[in-house]
Amino acid sequence: MKQHLQHPLFNIISKTSAEMDIQAYVIGGFVRDLLLNRPSKDIDIVVIGNGIQFAENVARKLRVKLAVFKNFGTAHLKYQDIEVEFVGARRESYRAHSRKPIVEDGTLEDDQKRRDFTINALAIALHPAKHSELLDPFDGVADLQRKLIRTPLNPVETFSDDPLRMLRAVRFASQLDFTIDPAVLEAIRANVERMSIVSQERITDELNKIVLSPKPSIGFKYLFDTGLLKKIFPLMANLHGVDYKDGKGHKDNFYHTLQVLDNISETTSDLWLRWAAILHDIAKPATKRYEPGRGWTFHGHEDKGARMVPKIFAELKLPLNEKMKFVQKMVQLHLRPIVLAQEIVTDSAVRRLLFDAGDDIDSLMLLCKADITTKNEYKVKKYRNNFELVQQKLKDVEERDRMRNWQPPVTGNDIMHLFGLKEGREVGIIKNQIREAILEGEISNSREAAIDYTIKKGEEIGLKVVANII
Repeated sequence: MKQHLQHPLFNIISKTSAEMDIQAYVIGGFVRDLLLNRPSKDIDIVVIGNGIQFAENVARKLRVKLAVFKNFGTAHLKYQDIEVEFVGARRESYRAHSRKPIVEDGTLEDDQKRRDFTINALAIALHPAKHSELLDPFDGVADLQRKLIRTPLNPVETFSDDPLRMLRAVRFASQLDFTIDPAVLEAIRANVERMSIVSQERITDELNKIVLSPKPSIGFKYLFDTGLLKKIFPLMANLHGVDYKDGKGHKDNFYHTLQVLDNISETTSDLWLRWAAILHDIAKPATKRYEPGRGWTFHGHEDKGARMVPKIFAELKLPLNEKMKFVQKMVQLHLRPIVLAQEIVTDSAVRRLLFDAGDDIDSLMLLCKADITTKNEYKVKKYRNNFELVQQKLKDVEERDRMRNWQPPVTGNDIMHLFGLKEGREVGIIKNQIREAILEGEISNSREAAIDYTIKKGEEIGLKVVANII
């Protein structure tokens, strides 16, 4: 343990601890990650005494700025690429209507008791007299070895006091591939309604961390099984279940979605592409129909799903910006490459896909590959082979026709200048005809070909060229 605490930062903290004759400990996530051999850039220091005064002395020695938050009794500094937070040891108590604790000075044991999980209650002494001594009152090391999420105290009280900890339990299980203790799971089920006192921003922050974990389905299965998902994201929970009619059932769209999410998580850490995987079939419950002789259908679920994205993002307090538009586009287009992979691929269809997807075509193809979840090996092989053909076709057409992020070679201003027109319906008609001609391969995607075509189409509706354009 000692060799891992040789960083100059710990030396300064240890020296300050000796000079002030105050016990100081590194506690929580840094210690957990140290024992798991995981990198960590966040360090929490607990001081038995005045944490702010201690932090001021450390900051002075390190010659860095210190941010002080007197209301919370904490101080924060950044040294090189490491974030350090200092706080005096404290005990906490809670009121039923709030997750903000009443805080009093306390001992190290008090501070460890208030921690959410045993694996986050581990502390290492930094005072020279006890340097590197590990304090583990709740068997956190054993839980790390067992890969188990447990609370230091009664989990019902732990989650009732601060319901966000229920999401944190799921998040750590998902990030670390740990199991949640059965008593903890029961306590979560008993406290699901307490989530109503947690802000949406905090909920979504934990949700995003689950989405970004190596295998997100671990977390989402816990969310579903405990009832948390129905509370915080009911639209996703509604994907669960299979209906049968005339002996025909459809696949369970919840578990299909989790498989797509896991699949795409193997190829990208892009949060928004992972959200696209979560939402790609979100409208299936709303579009589900049974057609005699054909079975279950979900016609138009991609269009309806794309229309649902802005409201979902607003409710979850996700950003209503280009990230949202990207997810919306992925949901809207997610069936297109799959259709191409099942049929004879025409240049026209590929041009239209490139036109609609633009620079997001590679992300779209990743999503579509992830969407192949059939257990039929023959179908998997067939789809993958066809996808390779589609990708080659995309490459060939793009090199030839440059349709990605397409800009019209003849603009509306060009058309008005050419025929002496003002803005109006005729200009829009000709612009659309140029675009369709290029997409259908009637003319090349070049200015020269587009000008000739524009003159021809103008003359067909009785327009005369009054000026030249180059």
